[in-house]
Amino acid sequence: MWNNTRVTQLLNIDYPIFQGPFGGRFSSPELVATVSNSGGLGGYGAYTLSPQEIFETDQQIKAQTNQPYNLNLWVSDADAPGSPVSDADYKLAQTVFQPYFDELGLPFPEKPAPFQSRFQNQLQAILDIKPRVFSFVFGILPADIMEQCRRAGIITIGAATTPDEAVALEDSGVDMIIASGFEAGGHRPSFLAPAESSTMGTSVLLQLVREKVKVPIIAAGGIADGRGTAAALLLGAEAVQIGTAFLACDESNIMPIHRQQLFSPAAKHTTLTRAFTGRLGRGISNSISRGIAGKENAALPFPLQSTLLSSLRKAAIDQEQWDKVFFWSGQIAPLLKHRKAQELMQSLIVETTATFNRLKTTFS
Repeated sequence: MWNNTRVTQLLNIDYPIFQGPFGGRFSSPELVATVSNSGGLGGYGAYTLSPQEIFETDQQIKAQTNQPYNLNLWVSDADAPGSPVSDADYKLAQTVFQPYFDELGLPFPEKPAPFQSRFQNQLQAILDIKPRVFSFVFGILPADIMEQCRRAGIITIGAATTPDEAVALEDSGVDMIIASGFEAGGHRPSFLAPAESSTMGTSVLLQLVREKVKVPIIAAGGIADGRGTAAALLLGAEAVQIGTAFLACDESNIMPIHRQQLFSPAAKHTTLTRAFTGRLGRGISNSISRGIAGKENAALPFPLQSTLLSSLRKAAIDQEQWDKVFFWSGQIAPLLKHRKAQELMQSLIVETTATFNRLKTTFS
């Protein structure tokens, strides 16, 4: 059967279907539990949480499922952490982004204070909790941390956007690798080279990575139904990670307008941009992403760009100026059909099974 892979065997789950662990508090314990209780692997993106909040969230998940689930952190949660923004960089950002503040009647914000990384404290929370699965993006874990995870029985999963990153992750000792294609919504988790040079499609990336590493590969990006799941498995993946389709479900923690946008014609047009956070990420195109095309060097380092634009985002939401709000989305959004996570899981299982049955009949 298609669902019998090294991934399902290692994690003791029924189906090799992962729910993307959304950051920015878009994940929810209810969504994680629904996916895990349906035989897949739910995931919670915890990179914006304090250690105490990670503990509390983990308790909420445990109260709703006794199945395996994934907690996710960002190894690199800041570009140039602790460094102040130069006057020249701040002035350039003001020149480019001032018009959008003017349109909403807002003063331009003061220069953001340096950001102090929270990763080490968050990491200790993960080691204390000992989730069945710990996934991470934007880098590689130190060898001593990998050893602690192994001793604690924690399955580690790193994310790669290029074959070289996949090799580096395998060399570090991860148990599995997510091959993240450029079709995916959210941030590009590149770490060996600028994200702009790592925009490889999922199917090509998957095949190239499969030739380079021996650990199981999880395909991510541009997958929302059983046909996409089957295609990824046929190309060598041993699981898939699905983001946008689960993000659109009622159980996620996104705003209703975000969910509405994912099911609207606007979702046909997505873009990769640094405009909103300082790191390259995919979402639905809007007036700001279009307006600063070619001027993205004006964005401050991550996450200071998010801090800079926080008042603009709040005002745009309050004034319902939706064309100034960036709604994260992958390119696959026009295929979305389901609004309930359990229904989506069942559809994925049924469609993937049917696809493999058709292939068996056709080529037998």
